[in-house]
Amino acid sequence: MANATEDFGISKEEMDKLVGEVIRYILFKTHQTSGCPIKREELTQLVTKSYHQRNLPASVINEAKEKLSSIFGYEVRELQRCQPSSKNQMRLSQQNVSDSKSYVLISQLPPDACKQFVVNVNTAHLTGFTFVIVGIVYLTGGKIPEESLWNHMKRMCLCEDEQSHPVLGNVKQALENLVLQRYLQKDKINSPEGNILYYELAERALDGPVSDRIKEYITQIVKNDNISVGAL
Repeated sequence: MANATEDFGISKEEMDKLVGEVIRYILFKTHQTSGCPIKREELTQLVTKSYHQRNLPASVINEAKEKLSSIFGYEVRELQRCQPSSKNQMRLSQQNVSDSKSYVLISQLPPDACKQFVVNVNTAHLTGFTFVIVGIVYLTGGKIPEESLWNHMKRMCLCEDEQSHPVLGNVKQALENLVLQRYLQKDKINSPEGNILYYELAERALDGPVSDRIKEYITQIVKNDNISVGAL
């Protein structure tokens, strides 16, 4: 910390205050937006509104990440925003790497402790909904037409026009929240039949820990189905 403050010409108190602001912003924004990724640009602006030293935002963010890990037990996981597959070639050269970075909080507690102290039982149904929808898209190769996704959801009694589902409330909004949380992204493609909207896996669903967990759960379900069939 001392070297950092000397490098940027600010006091330790100023550095601590900036780090504290970033930590508070990450914690409160994560809570307010139900875990939506926080853009790096948002955190950078917390620093650059008062200070203009080059590389200071990166140093503050890194210090905040270390404290969130050591004090609060959270990993601040960095995600690289991905583009829909149909737009990758067109936008790759235009995308600013730093602008496309975002962060999410992941508990570092052991599973049992996390379940007891971190996981909110009142939102467990949303976790289940996320897993099922991401699993459906994963099993279709990572991309599925909107109409097909809704057909799968209707088999679970989740209809597009349902606004007062006993668990999810507005079902269409629940699906849209997965886009806001960057588990899914939308991709509109022109075809001879007209514009077709696709849902595609986004960076949060493609991130290693989440992707591995989805694969593990699907494998377990398939094994259980095979055991059930074999017992008949």
